[in-house]
Amino acid sequence: MTVNEAPGSVKAFEERLHEVADSLPKRLRQCADYVASNQDRIAVSTVAEMAEGAGVQPSAFMRFCQIMGFSGFSEMQRLFRESYVGGWPDYATRLDHLREKGDESASGLLAEFVEAGRASLESLLKSVDTRQLDDAVSTLAKARTVHIVGLRRSFPVASYLAYAFEKMKVPAVLHSAVGGLGNISAISPDDALIAITFSPYSSETLELADAVRAKGVPVVALSDSAVNPLRKGGAMLLTVTEIDFGAFRSLSATLCVAITLAVAVGARKTG
Repeated sequence: MTVNEAPGSVKAFEERLHEVADSLPKRLRQCADYVASNQDRIAVSTVAEMAEGAGVQPSAFMRFCQIMGFSGFSEMQRLFRESYVGGWPDYATRLDHLREKGDESASGLLAEFVEAGRASLESLLKSVDTRQLDDAVSTLAKARTVHIVGLRRSFPVASYLAYAFEKMKVPAVLHSAVGGLGNISAISPDDALIAITFSPYSSETLELADAVRAKGVPVVALSDSAVNPLRKGGAMLLTVTEIDFGAFRSLSATLCVAITLAVAVGARKTG
């Protein structure tokens, strides 16, 4: 299966990735899954590094690029480099000065995480699907009760949303799966669910989302990949990419989307 024309934008790339992912053989599916969760690495990595991350040979990764419509990795990489070029303020001098103090110094780490957070927020501003965001707000504003689930790394975002909704007098329930209790019986067809999970995806979150979708309850998902089980299940997907430093990822962009949802839904309900 070969796609003739290369995607012209990152958004078009994500849509094509979603279209072809299920039909790919195992090794190429590994490439798709890795790329979907690590789009921020494409512009700055070699094909060998991307292949290693996906657990495949470079030749397999090159084949994946061709299936996506590119002549090779360089052309695919160019798309992502052009998407971000010129958009970031130049903090290189200040960051280089701090890095000279060593990666483990508190000031150096602070600078790195600030830069990663800034890059995440700028990427969000460029890539957010405003139509999807508006649809998500409309769905949540119509719900009798907003249910929220996000475990492990996602839990700070979920708990913050529950706090923000409470302050705005929006009925909300935080599902924490304490003791293995999913509390699905508390969710009615007039409600809505916000599901937050990042790769590797929380099985408890996916199970709850699937269960409520089966009951006809709308699901708004916050995740880091356009190709994931939540979207396949029919959730309204808001994709958030967090730029990492040293394999650690903050929640800067995700929390920004969360407060946007909370304020927008609160305003819609009281408007």
